[in-house]
Amino acid sequence: MRLRDRPLGFDRITHHARVTQCLGAVGGQPWFLGVAPPSLVQGDGGDDDDEGVPRGAAGQRYRPPEPGAVRVFVMEGAVVVKVHAGTWHAGPLFAQPCMDFNLELQDTNVVDHTTHNFAQSDGAVFEIEDAHS
Repeated sequence: MRLRDRPLGFDRITHHARVTQCLGAVGGQPWFLGVAPPSLVQGDGGDDDDEGVPRGAAGQRYRPPEPGAVRVFVMEGAVVVKVHAGTWHAGPLFAQPCMDFNLELQDTNVVDHTTHNFAQSDGAVFEIEDAHS
């Protein structure tokens, strides 16, 4: 898939509760990925457990990620990254006008896509300094 205009900053982070996702770029140009640990809430799903715990697009219960838990990594060369189910991620992000990445399932971002907005919830925005530019 060809991605365009993915600037080096983000205020939203996403997870897929049911699927593991692999991301790899074609061409070896550097790209960035912000990640935070999974925060899916386990339990029997009873009403008592649901108080104050949001539900995601796939029906999962989760705790929003903490801004301090976010880490950003640079990927260089022929690298494929495996993002485990439930792992929060922002990206791929890159300085180039466009980059090509492996194609994921067509409906992953429709049926299993939960996004947390750091700007709204925490007043946080992440900016990446690119030493490659």
